[in-house]
Amino acid sequence: MADSKGRRTSGSRRRLFERENELLLLEGMLDDLCGVGAEGDTVAPSGGLLAISGAAGLGKMSLIAEIRREAVARRCTLLTARGGEQEQGVAFHVVRQLVQPVLAAAGENEHRRILGTWYDIVAPAVGLVAVPGGSPDPQGVRDGLDWLVTRFAVQHTPVVLIVDDAHWADAESLTWLSSFALRAAELPILIVAAYRPEELPAQATEFRRLAERHGSRPVTLAPLSPHGVGRLVHDVLQNGGDDLFSRECWALTGGNPFEAVELIAKIRERNIKPHYANAAELRELASTARGSGLVERLERLGPSPVRLAWAVAILGTAVDPHMASSVGGLGAEESVDAIQRLREARILADRAGDTDRLDFFHPLVGTAVYRAIPPAMRVAMHGQAAVCVTEAGLGPTVAARHLLEMHPEDDRWAVQQLRAAARECMRAGAPEAARRCLARALREPPSLEERAEVLFELGCSALLNEPATTVNHLQAALEEPELDPTLREAITYRLAQALAHTDRMGEAAELVAVEGRSSTNPRTRLRMQAEGFKWNAFRADEEDSAARSRRLARLADHLTTRGMAERYILGLRAWDAMVRGEPAATALAYAEEALGDGLSWTDEEWGFEVPVMVALVFMYCDQPGRADELFSKGIAECENRGWRGAHLSFGLTLLGYIRFCRGRLAEAEDLVHGGLRIADRVGQRIPAQWFALGILMEILLARGRVDEAQELSDRYNYGQVVPNAVVYPDSETVYSELLLARGLRSDAEQRLRAVGRRLDRRGMRNPAWCPWRPLLAEALAQADPAEAQKVAEEGVELARRFGTAGAIGRALHSAAKVATGAKSLKLLAEAVQHLERSPSAYELACALVDHGTALSRAGLPQDASELLIRGMESAVGCGADALAARARDELAASGLRPLRLRAVGTDSLTAQEKTAADRAARGWENTRIAEELGIRERAVELLLSGVFRKIGTDRAGLPELLRHTENRPAPGTPPR
Repeated sequence: MADSKGRRTSGSRRRLFERENELLLLEGMLDDLCGVGAEGDTVAPSGGLLAISGAAGLGKMSLIAEIRREAVARRCTLLTARGGEQEQGVAFHVVRQLVQPVLAAAGENEHRRILGTWYDIVAPAVGLVAVPGGSPDPQGVRDGLDWLVTRFAVQHTPVVLIVDDAHWADAESLTWLSSFALRAAELPILIVAAYRPEELPAQATEFRRLAERHGSRPVTLAPLSPHGVGRLVHDVLQNGGDDLFSRECWALTGGNPFEAVELIAKIRERNIKPHYANAAELRELASTARGSGLVERLERLGPSPVRLAWAVAILGTAVDPHMASSVGGLGAEESVDAIQRLREARILADRAGDTDRLDFFHPLVGTAVYRAIPPAMRVAMHGQAAVCVTEAGLGPTVAARHLLEMHPEDDRWAVQQLRAAARECMRAGAPEAARRCLARALREPPSLEERAEVLFELGCSALLNEPATTVNHLQAALEEPELDPTLREAITYRLAQALAHTDRMGEAAELVAVEGRSSTNPRTRLRMQAEGFKWNAFRADEEDSAARSRRLARLADHLTTRGMAERYILGLRAWDAMVRGEPAATALAYAEEALGDGLSWTDEEWGFEVPVMVALVFMYCDQPGRADELFSKGIAECENRGWRGAHLSFGLTLLGYIRFCRGRLAEAEDLVHGGLRIADRVGQRIPAQWFALGILMEILLARGRVDEAQELSDRYNYGQVVPNAVVYPDSETVYSELLLARGLRSDAEQRLRAVGRRLDRRGMRNPAWCPWRPLLAEALAQADPAEAQKVAEEGVELARRFGTAGAIGRALHSAAKVATGAKSLKLLAEAVQHLERSPSAYELACALVDHGTALSRAGLPQDASELLIRGMESAVGCGADALAARARDELAASGLRPLRLRAVGTDSLTAQEKTAADRAARGWENTRIAEELGIRERAVELLLSGVFRKIGTDRAGLPELLRHTENRPAPGTPPR
């Protein structure tokens, strides 16, 4: 019993032999969960993980039963599940056992209210009704399950979640449990997992690591000692017995509690006296407790009990008696009699009040019975089970478990069931389970008409986990004769995608080129051209980029309609124009046409690469606020679809890059850290990881944390391996920036010259996209000032060609760093003027501080003071701590005291800024705005500079963004 505070009261503990320490540990953890202190006082509740490991028969079930009883006594809410040896391949089998009892009392409307936007993501995994739709990625489903169980834990605290036989849990449930259990200490939930360590599957690495490392309180069960078995003998038989007899019982069972209990029960049934003189009979009894002896005991019960036991073994856990009768081929009365006899023989469990479900007395019994079924009979019974569960309306996924155990028989019905099961698995976010079903369907085999479809579905199911396998299946599908043109197009697209994901960009581009040339459908040819342009744009080894750019430009200019293929080509043309450094207005015009009324990030037919590229064109063209909006929408779209793997990693990482370009360094760092964490989960040395590492290193360098950037580089071997795909920021350029920050100018120079040769050969000359020239100039400044100035001037010329104020201002600032005297001051002043007309807050802060420093050292302290203070204020607002400290030190060294810093971190426009922005958006010149406001023209310039930084645009993008400003969310990570 428990008192009102959830404390255990006297007399509530059952007696378990030699498990006193385990029970004390359990009670302590339940006290923590219920908020009961050591002295019985009330403390803050805390959850945790209790991992119970031990070989078969060592008493995990008994300890779990005691945990359940104790939790109920303390009025805890119980969520329980058990892994099944035959259900290991059924995706989310354990998860459904945990949550379905919670959800069973409500209807669909209530389920949708409870789950909210997670419903369509999580519903298929937990067995709820879901509308047909796309496939969430596994991480999205796991995140949704986290949310569901967390919500339940908070609303129904305290909660005890128990998973018995976790070594037999399906992979999807075990993966979720392994990640969720890390949060148990933060929630009012105690997670208890019992498992056999020697039977954990090879892929259960995270669970094994979790169970072994958790501070936790791992419990490893040991066999009973001779004394413990002796106590058990004396307590059960209650008629004495000599110590040698008890010792023989221990020796025969190895102290295994299950075997000891079974042996002692048989001794009592046979009425054998517990004396050593009966040791021979004792040994005979011991042989029947498990394995072949148990099977012989079952066979002695007769044919009907044997068939029923086999049927239960085939069907798994919590078996419906009527279903077992059908699979075993028994009549109703025959089945009732067989069940009774099996329970009396301690083969089936006899649980009071639960006559609707059949389970074996112990998992060891179930294993022995299943393995004893003759192979041919086992296959036949699985076939019968597949038919029975289908007729009972349990669905293709349940039937597929049995079909997977059957031999191929050229059965069309089996192929249909397996394909339907695969679709359900994909919808539930279990691609590996889908892959198993489709691989089996392929062996059935399907008809010639279906074979290409099965190969295509099989390839798609393996894309996330085994892209190399996907390539093989899709290549085979493409070789099938007489392919439907629509299917052929879909196969080609997926195969190119899989090739690209396995660093075979050239093959992907060649594949779509060949398909485009051979297709007779104009729409297909156009789409294949778009795909070819896309994959070539990402190739690091493309040989003739200039020719591709010319072909792309000609095609884009001759498009007369605006279907999806045309819009993707326009988006690729926008990206190509930007990367090559054509005028920003050209790139923006194409980007606007491509964008139209919006491009979906989750269109599985077209991919998300081009929508991302279009959004980034706005960022590079001095309109990061527009890019910010597009990314926030795209990320929300991915989250709503349950795409929380590589797609979300790219989204968060590049949104962080956009915030970095806007001068919001702290926000940017948080976002990119989030993107990197997801990328690390997805895989190593993948594009998502390269993007996140490069951007994070740039942010750390901007914040003056060079040592952290170096540690990050060392941890991931960044800079030592060049990616096969084009990534941005360019990895070699970022690493060179790190070398410069550490003073390694010569090493940086060598790398940057190599970058220049590589990118110039491809025509990628936009300094806003890859600023290798300004960095090379900095590396050369001491050793070869003349070449440094020449390189910097080339950067200025290219920036002026591109035409954005931000690009020109940054190039001028770099040129000023390698110039001297009056020329340097002039370039700095011009750089500040341009950057004031851009949204580049951090770059402006850098230019202001450098300009102020140069003026101070030129003997112009009063002129320097205003610039240094403005630069320091901007640096503080950006989160550039090292830059702010440098400005502060420069002021102090000049004998100047900084004024009280003005707040510059808000996005809200002041009334005067709104007026100035409104007039500028209408096309008014600064002089006219100054006249209306009654201020100087320079004051208007500063007002508009603040507007550009706050809403993230230059003057050209002001009309479009200004109308959205009032309703935009506060900066930060997008919701959920």
